[in-house]
Amino acid sequence: MHAIVVRVNIDDPEAATARLRADVVPSVSQAPGFVAGYWTRKDSSGLSMLVFESEEAATNAEARVRANVPDGVNVESTEVREVVANA
Repeated sequence: MHAIVVRVNIDDPEAATARLRADVVPSVSQAPGFVAGYWTRKDSSGLSMLVFESEEAATNAEARVRANVPDGVNVESTEVREVVANA
């Protein structure tokens, strides 16, 4: 498995959370190879981990993540990492 780690800055937390729940989560969860996703926030900083069955699926999804960022959310970084353990 591989994961996309996404770091963002959030200008409007309420609007961003509404868009996340209405659009982003349903879209990501239907991506090929999707396993699980976790979106977290602390103040105006967001950190997400999106897990996929393969590196190829994660890499393909990474491009879609960057292209579908909600208004008021600025991507700091994305990276694909190998999942070496889970519980």
